[in-house]
Amino acid sequence: MKRPLQNQETNLKKVYSGKRGLIFKITAILLPVLILILIEFSLRIFQYGNNLDLFMEAPDRPDYLVLNPDAAKRYFINPAFAPTGNSELFKKNKEKSTLRIFVLGESTTIGYPYFHNGSFHRWLLYRLMHEFPDREFEIINLSLTAVNSYTVLGFAKEVVKYEPDAIMIYSGHNEYYGTLGVGSTNSVGNNSRIIQLVLALRKLRIVQLVTGLFQRAKNSSDLKKEFAGQTLMQRMVADQQIQYGSSLYKKGIEQFNSNMDKTLELFNKYGIPVFISNLVCNEMDLKPFVSIFPDSVQLPGFNKNFKEGVSAFNNRDWEQATRFLKIADQIYNGHALCNYYLGKLAYGEGDYIQAKKYFIRAKDLDGLRFRAPSEINDAIKKLCDKYKQAHLVDTEAAFDSVSSNHIIGNGLILEHVHPNLTGYAIISDAFYKALKNEHIIPSAETNEMNLKELMRTMPVTEVDSLVGVYRISNLKRSWPFNEALASDSPKVVSVEEKMAYSVVNQHRLWPNAMEELYNYYFDMKDLPKAKTIMELLVLEHPTDTYFYDKTANLYGKMGYFEEAAFYFKRAFAISPTFEYARTLFVIYLRIDRPGDAMPYLDYAIQNNTSNVNFLPVRKYAGEIINLQKAMAQDSSSLPLLNLIATKYMTMGNKEGASKYIDKILKADPKNKEALALLEQIKKG
Repeated sequence: MKRPLQNQETNLKKVYSGKRGLIFKITAILLPVLILILIEFSLRIFQYGNNLDLFMEAPDRPDYLVLNPDAAKRYFINPAFAPTGNSELFKKNKEKSTLRIFVLGESTTIGYPYFHNGSFHRWLLYRLMHEFPDREFEIINLSLTAVNSYTVLGFAKEVVKYEPDAIMIYSGHNEYYGTLGVGSTNSVGNNSRIIQLVLALRKLRIVQLVTGLFQRAKNSSDLKKEFAGQTLMQRMVADQQIQYGSSLYKKGIEQFNSNMDKTLELFNKYGIPVFISNLVCNEMDLKPFVSIFPDSVQLPGFNKNFKEGVSAFNNRDWEQATRFLKIADQIYNGHALCNYYLGKLAYGEGDYIQAKKYFIRAKDLDGLRFRAPSEINDAIKKLCDKYKQAHLVDTEAAFDSVSSNHIIGNGLILEHVHPNLTGYAIISDAFYKALKNEHIIPSAETNEMNLKELMRTMPVTEVDSLVGVYRISNLKRSWPFNEALASDSPKVVSVEEKMAYSVVNQHRLWPNAMEELYNYYFDMKDLPKAKTIMELLVLEHPTDTYFYDKTANLYGKMGYFEEAAFYFKRAFAISPTFEYARTLFVIYLRIDRPGDAMPYLDYAIQNNTSNVNFLPVRKYAGEIINLQKAMAQDSSSLPLLNLIATKYMTMGNKEGASKYIDKILKADPKNKEALALLEQIKKG
């Protein structure tokens, strides 16, 4: 009876031994892997899930790339919370003359609460466009809200492939509560290797499938109830009390150090200059969100003295407030609000150096870590010292220099960390100076624009400014600002106020609001405001000739021909046409710049789609250029001035002729040739 069983065992041993056994074992191991690969390919074929690559081909623009709106989903446990970022196009094949800069960071870096032209990178782009009108700039902002150094590192690994001339980084405030942060609800632990593995796996469609099934099993309605009425800030916070010096506090610093060190090491390896800014925040005008009290048994005197000090402060008894709060601080120096009040008292006494120390200490002790502790700025400086290609952008010093008594407050910061429009202009200026110092951008020979001029001319509409005001007003009414900051209810009366209110409350999309506002200003014949909107849209769509064309025409209607030529020239660079060339040479001759007119005259002659003969115009323009060279030797020569005026009149350019007739008649009011030309102009 046992022999058949023994035979079976012998046969099985034979099967599992030798080559056949090895094949069987390999097949047993590989079969599940092959099944997973088959599932992965099937999911991709049927287009399940998301492509999480950083860039994708721009819709309807096959020569351009753009930030993939799904790229952030890799970093969020619940992809529904993932932000989408900007849509800023850049060419697949970079041209030699183009300066390409990628921008990495978080909400401040993307320009919250204004977005669009509020962002510091747009201020920089506008400045560079006008200082170097013959050069192309691609400044692509890849920043997102609610992210931190994990996203900076992840995006850095991909941008190195796209020929950046420089990288700009502003990041660090979100290190604790940004996605994957040590104190965030959107965390998968504190082990960086595990986190990097999870991020790599999330690119797989099969992992996205499992994640999706898990989210559905969790029930989206339960999630809605859990986060009902909460802002994104509140949804991201898991631990509201991260004590200064605690293990979790140190993990946040280590996380930033580790990720940024890898980021800068990568850029250094590829020889890519990276400009990383230190951070600014509201030091003076924001109370700490959370102050952690000491053990009342171990340090019984703190609470009593602190309460006495606060009571005296509220009663404006500054002497007693100082006495009690200093005693409290000596007993326990880890209370954020105690340090904040001491800062206010020192400031009131005119001791601004001590006041700043107290305010910084209060910010560092704040248990709710929405403002980066000072150790983050220390880490940034050390990292810049470590790597040859890393350059510190000292935004903190720039803010200090223009703040009252060198303490940053409401004059530049809207709430806790986000600058107002002046603040964003200053950040752009700090990066601009750093880029110039390292010769990424040269010094402009002409057209150099200082910060004051930039702030005067930067196209930011009243609606965009109000959008920021309303967003911050809403924010201040919610956690955690409802106790730390007072919030006014801004009025909503004017057309601009109503438009901004509708954008903030998502009743109207921003592009639609800009179109409606443009039409309103144009119908009201308010061309300067209509022009501002078009200039704003040029920065929003720097590859689209439509907005350059509209802006140029508006400047022309207003009589600003230099500015009109600037925007027509930009349109021609993107899409050379006979019409643009003709318009440009006419404008340049009108404003007496025949040298600039010549290339466009030549293009118009070579690509002439009209019945007009432009050769005589070119002949006269060439003669005027030679006469102007002769005038460089004798600028007061009336015969030369008369010749130039006559040639301008011959080609029908009355504006050009008038300029020289005026010069002649100022020197010789009875000059017969000039008077004859003037009479011709009057007769029309």
